[in-house]
Amino acid sequence: MNFFSRLLVVGCIFLSACGYHVSGKADLVPKSIHTIAIPSFGNITTRYKLTDHLPEAISREFIARTKYQIVNDPNEADAVLRGAVTNFIAYPTVFDQKTSRASGLAVNVTMQVSLVERATGKVIFTRPSFDVRQVYEISVSNATAYFDESDAALDRLSRDVARDVVTAILENF
Repeated sequence: MNFFSRLLVVGCIFLSACGYHVSGKADLVPKSIHTIAIPSFGNITTRYKLTDHLPEAISREFIARTKYQIVNDPNEADAVLRGAVTNFIAYPTVFDQKTSRASGLAVNVTMQVSLVERATGKVIFTRPSFDVRQVYEISVSNATAYFDESDAALDRLSRDVARDVVTAILENF
């Protein structure tokens, strides 16, 4: 075995021990956590319906992607996920040339999110300014009313936000 072959073998050994992991495979929540409660989110915006949809969407995302059981009562949970929507902005991004109506919409949601171990008060995950940005195609004339009045649109947005929140918690990004 020549020098370069030995160097390659040693390099592979060091790289395999560096702690690298494939995205989506880490679970940084402590092993003692089996149940999570997700109470209603706070809201300091005028978009009240979004906070009605978020806890349910996040619960479904946890159930679909993890082994954690979601419980209603925070006193019965190993950890509690609390959140608040602090900003919501929706604005048109694309306009139909023929009708001059908005056909694309960008939505920015800013939240505060934290997952806390109930027994010890230890913060497992916190993000004081969690930003989620999504772009949607729409077919209504008033783009800003689209997310105010459409339950289907709020469900889509909530699912997107839930996916990002659960991913951030599991991978601690």
